[in-house]
Amino acid sequence: MTEFNQNKSAVLRGGEFLVREATTSETFTPEELTEEQRMFSEMTRDFVETKIDPVVQRIEKQEEGLTPSLMDEMGQLGIIGAAVPENWGGMGADIVTDSVLAEEIGKAGSFGVSVAAHTGIGTLPILYYGTPEQKAKYLPDLASGALKSAYCLTEPGSGSDAMAAKTKAVLNDAGTHYVINGQKMWITNGGFADIFIVFAQIDGDKFTGFIVPGDLPGITRGPEEEKLGIKGSSTRMIFFENVEVPKDNILGEIGKGHYIAFNVLNIGRFKLCAMAIGGSKKMTGRAVDYAAQRNQFGTPIASFGAIQHKLAEMAIRTYVGESATYRTAGAMRDMVTGLLEKGETPEMAKLKAAEEYSIECAILKVLGSEIVDYVVDENVQVHGGMGFSEDGDAARMYRDARINRIFEGTNEINRLLSVGMMVKKAMKGQLDLLGPAMALQKELTSVPSFGGSMESGPLVKEKKALANAKKAGLLVAGAAVQKFMQNLEKEQEVMMNLADMLIDVYAAESAVLRVEKLIASKGEEAASLQLDMVRTYLADALDRVAKHARDAVSGFAEGDELRMMLMGIKRYTKVDPFNTIAARRRVAAALVDKGDYCF
Repeated sequence: MTEFNQNKSAVLRGGEFLVREATTSETFTPEELTEEQRMFSEMTRDFVETKIDPVVQRIEKQEEGLTPSLMDEMGQLGIIGAAVPENWGGMGADIVTDSVLAEEIGKAGSFGVSVAAHTGIGTLPILYYGTPEQKAKYLPDLASGALKSAYCLTEPGSGSDAMAAKTKAVLNDAGTHYVINGQKMWITNGGFADIFIVFAQIDGDKFTGFIVPGDLPGITRGPEEEKLGIKGSSTRMIFFENVEVPKDNILGEIGKGHYIAFNVLNIGRFKLCAMAIGGSKKMTGRAVDYAAQRNQFGTPIASFGAIQHKLAEMAIRTYVGESATYRTAGAMRDMVTGLLEKGETPEMAKLKAAEEYSIECAILKVLGSEIVDYVVDENVQVHGGMGFSEDGDAARMYRDARINRIFEGTNEINRLLSVGMMVKKAMKGQLDLLGPAMALQKELTSVPSFGGSMESGPLVKEKKALANAKKAGLLVAGAAVQKFMQNLEKEQEVMMNLADMLIDVYAAESAVLRVEKLIASKGEEAASLQLDMVRTYLADALDRVAKHARDAVSGFAEGDELRMMLMGIKRYTKVDPFNTIAARRRVAAALVDKGDYCF
């Protein structure tokens, strides 16, 4: 390992995973959840299984008042207001606890979307940016579910480019109210929300947030959208025609609405991943159960290697995604704790932590949404014709999952953001990419060492492979920055390749750290299946990293420069052969034995 990834003196900051070696001591894993957190998880899971699952078809048909009434019940249990501080009527749950709850809510299909919109982008803007008076007025009822909220950002002409919004807010002659005119689209909870978080332009170019009561004159709700999936969630256009909003309802500062929109999205992206992992666990379990019961050629299809591959891969990706989710949750929680000790408010501490780990949040959004997409797709395949029927839930979950790659910024946008934010951090001196890149250039021109590592342990080879994969990422990133400089953001194909390298590196490292910690706690034999999963994932991930690296450099380099970089990529993405077929069979056997996702 080169000098850049041996510094273990401090907790990794946002984006530093590429240039430093993480340690188990700074890595939180799901195995470390407290009894209280497990209790909250069980309570939420019980609510979903007893209150939501039995009425899912009624929810899908948007039975009048059903979803709001269920949200009221959830509010009475404290789940709706989990992230709201106790002094504002909530539970004051930390980020890890909130992640546990999000994971369980992610198993609730359309209902989970309604809850997530309310508790996340519908509530957090007031929690983080509201005045004391606004918090006192709205947060207790938002925490209890007495008020339902919706987030109005997207317009017909502005989606990912939110700053291009055309909705206007003009101060009236008396200086007491802003008159809002415009329209918003794809508004989750639009049919029943009591308040809207609305973004509008003041003076044509001051993007600003407002708290808008839903019963104000001039607000019109369009008809329910006919959607591909999440049919049970209310999604409408909202029209504002001369809506007079009190001046006191400005959220944050005038012209600073983008801070609200983008910072709240960081948390939304992270929670979406937690929800996606919950859905993946549920659907993996359904596939395992069906495969064990469905007989063909006189035997359960779970005994066939092709089906075992699918079941195992569903579990492997879910396990890796879960590892990355809780690793990030732990990092943000630790930062919050440090900020609180320095006198920061809980609200600002969480906001700053999400901003610090915004790169990881963008990575997780892509990772989680694509894991659940894979899982629901394979779940349909395992079910065969039954998976294509609306009699079960395989088809519904397949349709529901598709929106996750669009929610909270499309996956394309999040890929570009993850790389763009890392480069910007480096340019601002907040992330040392230059030092590692220079060390890497020296290493590339030196004779490689073929000596064995002095370290020992079950994951030494995997950790070395990860360290090398990071070098491959640095090699491509450094060359791309040198080539394009400020114009790198225009080379979206290169940035997308880089993003996919980052995603695989972060995900694989998170799983390796988790298993390393599990071995230290329970021994290698007890973690044998987890070792199978992480080794299988890493073997495939390194192949993907190599391909993305080759595609990227082939797009901008040629001649001797290209040949040298291709040699470096080959050198840094080598992996020892591993019998992934046998490993997947062992994982699948464990799943079938338990009859559910069991990791």
